[in-house]
Amino acid sequence: MDTAEAIVSFLVVVIIIVSLLSNVLVLICFLYSPEIRKQVPGLFILNLTFCNLLMTVSNMPLTLVGIINKGHPGGEGFCQIVGFLDTFLTTNSMLSMAALSIDRWIAVVFPLSYHSKMRHRDAAVVLGYTWAHSMSFSTVAACLSWVGYHQLYASCTLCNARASGSRTQFVIFTVAFHSLTFLLSLIVLCVTYLKVLKVARFHCKRIDIITMQTLVLLVDIHPSVRQRCLEEQRRRRQRATKKISTFIGTFVLCFAPYVITRLVELFPAVPINPHWGAVSKCLAYSKAACDPFVYSLLRYQYRKTCSDIVNRILKRRSLNSSGVRGENGRNNIIQTTE
Repeated sequence: MDTAEAIVSFLVVVIIIVSLLSNVLVLICFLYSPEIRKQVPGLFILNLTFCNLLMTVSNMPLTLVGIINKGHPGGEGFCQIVGFLDTFLTTNSMLSMAALSIDRWIAVVFPLSYHSKMRHRDAAVVLGYTWAHSMSFSTVAACLSWVGYHQLYASCTLCNARASGSRTQFVIFTVAFHSLTFLLSLIVLCVTYLKVLKVARFHCKRIDIITMQTLVLLVDIHPSVRQRCLEEQRRRRQRATKKISTFIGTFVLCFAPYVITRLVELFPAVPINPHWGAVSKCLAYSKAACDPFVYSLLRYQYRKTCSDIVNRILKRRSLNSSGVRGENGRNNIIQTTE
């Protein structure tokens, strides 16, 4: 194993650990908090967490084994099952992110009619489509034997292992697959979040106008208070832009290199560095580690739920320790009297 492979292997291990811990924490918060379970976006986050966890425990370890051993991590049938999961889970994750963006767009642009437009039943229909969409591509690829071990990515994924006669069909399938998953999800993310950003900036502008009018009327206000108000205006304008940039930026940064590499791979005349294939796959895996922080753990409700869980655990330990000390004290008194 050379230095590049050692670095990629280390990154995969880090991604597995972070993804496993963070997604399990999101799942614990979902099960612990009834408020999170009542919210419609919680269903999309739960589905995304499920996909990330399954990807973490099934595909990532086998990719790590493939990088270390430089070969097939298991039997052909087993690898086909893992390749099916890779296609299904990646597609489902992308569509879940698109569903979350649609939910945010409806909540911001149509706040008064949000609860009538996006109910749990509507969310279940959207999730049903994401599963049907993901299952269709995965099933077609598995039935046509287009999943298997791919040496370039050191993982079980989409791979044309059949005769050259099916190459044209595989190229058409690959282009259609990435167009209707990555490209479709990216377009939905950009359209919905840019509309959300537009509405957020409009409201920020209205708040800024009211704030400036108030500052003009309050002629005796202290300069430090005036400065804090102006700084809050600037932070308010930047906050929405940072959130939207994070949603779209992490999606593009993690998935785009892998998708572009898959499309470039369709041209045999274009050489691809073998280390880059593993790195691009590692970047795609890193989205599973980023999602819990981007969509869940940094939000107030999840942070509050985590704090409540920690406080409950510490309180229980404190009660147990105090109970043990009390029991020891009683035993000492009994021994003394005897």
